[in-house]
Amino acid sequence: MRKLWGVLAVGLTLFSAPVARAETLADALIAAYRNSNLLEQNEAVLRAADEGVAQAVAALRPVIQWAAAADWGRSGSDSSFFASRDTGFSTSLSLSASLTLLDFGRNKLGIAIAEGSVKAARQSLIGVEQNVLLTAVQAYVNVTFQASIVNLRESNVRLITQELRAASDRFEVGEVTRTDVALAQAALAQARAGLASAQGQFNVAREAYKAATGKYPGRLAALPKLPATANSLDAARNVALRTHPNIIQAQKLVEVADLQVALAKAQLSPTISGRASLSENSNTNAGGVDTQQLSLNFNQTIYAGGALASGVRRAIAQKDQQRAGLNQTVVQIDQQVGQAWANIAVSRASIVAGDEQIRAAQVAFDGVREEAALGARTTLDVLDAEQDLLDARAGRVEAEANLYVAVYQLLSSMGLLTVDHLRLGVPTYDVDSYYRAVRNAPAHSAQGKKLDRILKSIGN
Repeated sequence: MRKLWGVLAVGLTLFSAPVARAETLADALIAAYRNSNLLEQNEAVLRAADEGVAQAVAALRPVIQWAAAADWGRSGSDSSFFASRDTGFSTSLSLSASLTLLDFGRNKLGIAIAEGSVKAARQSLIGVEQNVLLTAVQAYVNVTFQASIVNLRESNVRLITQELRAASDRFEVGEVTRTDVALAQAALAQARAGLASAQGQFNVAREAYKAATGKYPGRLAALPKLPATANSLDAARNVALRTHPNIIQAQKLVEVADLQVALAKAQLSPTISGRASLSENSNTNAGGVDTQQLSLNFNQTIYAGGALASGVRRAIAQKDQQRAGLNQTVVQIDQQVGQAWANIAVSRASIVAGDEQIRAAQVAFDGVREEAALGARTTLDVLDAEQDLLDARAGRVEAEANLYVAVYQLLSSMGLLTVDHLRLGVPTYDVDSYYRAVRNAPAHSAQGKKLDRILKSIGN
């Protein structure tokens, strides 16, 4: 009776004990997004691009400056016995304001160029996000794959150990020769070496997982259902052309290059600016002088040694460079889509073939083992059959891992490997928040305090 209650108590304890939840692929992706230094770095790059708009806007506003100076001096003649010297102390204070009245669109072009650069930087940030998430997928899949290989290797060591015992027992009764025992011993040593290598690869995969997500993997859940991609290769390519961040970024850079050409041509136009100044000068000997001044300035570069014309030609060359870069980016993304699609097809075929290979290798191994027990097969035959079965199982696991990676590579090449598209439910970086706060170039004011709060929230 006491034993029965003891068994029941143990059973209730095991039933009520909390079971640690396995880490899922979604957990790994969320951790990678939250802990990525690359994302943090490129978010700062985007904020710097946002400030470029603020600086371009500030160029349209007046510049107000003040200056103050104080001088002391003494002068005189030593030509006579009684030297005469004058000592004086003077101060000056000035306040000036200058404003560009007309620059024939140069400043407005500068704002448009800065805004285009912001749009390109936003797409670059999406590209980094895709790379971070793809690296996390590869790390997660590789850990599960290497863990499976370790399990297969451990099973292989146990099975060959049993074969070695059987060969030794049969040698004792004279059914086999010492050669059979030596073959089993060699196979066991090879199996242990394979296990050590698999364990090493598993540890390497754990390090890659930590680098991608910020921590070592715990108990990982099985690979989830594959996400939906596209119904055909052409459909995948069409989506990639519309949504891939690298292509959109290249398009924005072409637009910026066009504006740069217009800006280079606008540098040939004159500039009209106004200036107002107010100054006060005081001298201990001569009194003080107040000055007010208004000025209107016209200037235009007539000749600069060919620098302005060269600037236009360089801008045109850079525009051609960006257009060629866009075309090359389209080619590369199209190639990536095709490669990922082909890898998916290969992996699916390998899985089907692997299943057939495992079934056949299992039947062969069981048959060879039975025949060896009857003396119709040698120990070497059994070991070869066991190796074939191990290779089949390892190939099947690898094909499944390759399929998962290929599917997520296809999503990445389509421009869809993002937190929002995967619906991970994690807050993402708001690219508009900082931009809205700085685009009008706020000074230190209530707007500046609001900006400080935004920066603090971004840091947290």
